[in-house]
Amino acid sequence: MGAALGLCSAAQCALCCTGTAASMCCSACPSCKNSSSSRFMYAFMLLVGTVLGAIALSPGLQDVLRKLPFCINSTSTYSSKAVDAFSGGSLEVDCEYALGYMAVYRICFGMACFFALMAFMMMGVRSSRDPRSHIQNEFWPLKFLICFGATIGAIFIPNESFGPAMMWVGLIGGLAFILVQLIIIVDFAHSIAERWIESAENSRGYYYALAGVTLICYILSLTGITMLYIYFTTASGCGINKFFISINLIFCLIISVLSVLPAVQERLPHSGLLQSSLVTLYTIYLTWSAVANNPQKSCNPGMFGMMEGVSNTTIAPPTQHSKVTFDTTNIIGLIVWLFCILYNCITSAVEVSNISSDHSEKRDTETGNAGGKPNTDNETEGVTYNWSLFHIVFVCASLYIMMTLTNWYKPNSDIELFNANEASMWVKIISSWIGVFIYGWSLVAPIILTNRDFS
Repeated sequence: MGAALGLCSAAQCALCCTGTAASMCCSACPSCKNSSSSRFMYAFMLLVGTVLGAIALSPGLQDVLRKLPFCINSTSTYSSKAVDAFSGGSLEVDCEYALGYMAVYRICFGMACFFALMAFMMMGVRSSRDPRSHIQNEFWPLKFLICFGATIGAIFIPNESFGPAMMWVGLIGGLAFILVQLIIIVDFAHSIAERWIESAENSRGYYYALAGVTLICYILSLTGITMLYIYFTTASGCGINKFFISINLIFCLIISVLSVLPAVQERLPHSGLLQSSLVTLYTIYLTWSAVANNPQKSCNPGMFGMMEGVSNTTIAPPTQHSKVTFDTTNIIGLIVWLFCILYNCITSAVEVSNISSDHSEKRDTETGNAGGKPNTDNETEGVTYNWSLFHIVFVCASLYIMMTLTNWYKPNSDIELFNANEASMWVKIISSWIGVFIYGWSLVAPIILTNRDFS
C-alpha cells in the first residue's frame, strides 16, 4: 500500500511539476515532499530523459539535429570507399551517420551531471532534519531545468573529443549498472522464492509455479546458448566467441549446482534453482549482447544470419545516410533496466513505509495518541538508505541508458563497423563474469566464513 501511494503521489507531482504552470502549481503538491514519492520522481526524470533519447533516434529528426552546434563545430572526418560512394570525398562521419547517437550522448550527459551533483550535495545526510533534505525532496521544476540546462550546454561541445571521452565514461558506468541490475534481479528472485515457499504450505500451486518459472528460465537459457553457437560461431573460426559462450555456460552450470548443495541449503534455506535460473538467463543475455558487438563480421552475422544492427531483428534499421540502429538486444536491455529501476523504487518505498509506521506507532503509544494521523515517511528518525549512493546509482543508470540507446557504438569509427565495438564487447563479458562470481560467492560465503551472520 505504501508503494502504491508513493507511486500515485509521484505521478500527480510529475503531472503538476511538468505542466505549463509548473512554478505556480508545484507548491500545491505536498505529496512530492516525502521520501517515497521523491524516489519515483527521480525515476520519472530518468524515464523522461530516456524517452527524449529514443525520440532523438527517429529518422525524421536527423535534418533538425544536423543544424545543432555540436555538428556545426565538429571537425572529425573519415575517408573510405563507402564514404566516397556517397560524397566523393571525406565526411564528418558522426554528423552524417550518427546524429541520433550524438544527441543521446548529450541528453544522458545532462542527466548524469544532475545526478552527480545531487550525489555530491547529499553526502553525509543522516535524517530529514538536515536542511539539505529540502533539496532532495522539493524544487522539482528547478531540477528539471538543471537537467535541461546541462543538456543544452553539452550541445555546444564539439564532438571529436566529447564522443570518445563519453564512450569510456559510459562503458565504466554501464558495467557498474549491469552489476547493480544483477543484484536487484537476485534480490527479486529471493523475495519471490521466499514468499512462494511460505505460501506453498497452504497451496501446492505455489510449488508448481516455482518449478514452472525455474524450468522456463532454464529452457530459455539453453535455447539462447544453442542459438549463440549456431549464429555467432563457425566450424573453423570465431574462437573468442566460442570461448565466451562456453565459459559462461560452465559458470552457469557451476552456480546452479552450488545453489542446491546441502551445505548451501542448510545455511541459506531460501536459496535455490529459481535464483540460479534467473542469473543464468541474465548471463546468457549479456553473452549475446557481448558477441553482438564483436567487430569481426564473419563472427557477428546477427541472430538470423545477417550483420547485427542491420538484420531483420532490428527495430530501427539504418538508412542510406544513417547508421543509427536499435535492435532486439537494446529492447531487452531497456526492459530489464526499467524493471530494475521500478523494483528498486517500490521495494525502498515499502521499507520506508514500514519503518515510518513503526516510528509513528511508537510515538503514538508514548504520547497516548493512538488514534492520531500517521506520519508521512519523512525519515526524521534517520534515512533508510544512503541518499548520495542512490544518486550515484542513477548516474550509472543514465550512462547505461546512453550506451544502450546508442547500441554501445564507438564514436568516430569506421562507418562499416559503427555498431561493433570491441571495448563494449569486453565490458559486457567481464561484467557477466563479475556478476556470476558475486552470486557464486553469496552462496559459498556462509560456508567459508562460518563466524559471520549472513541471515
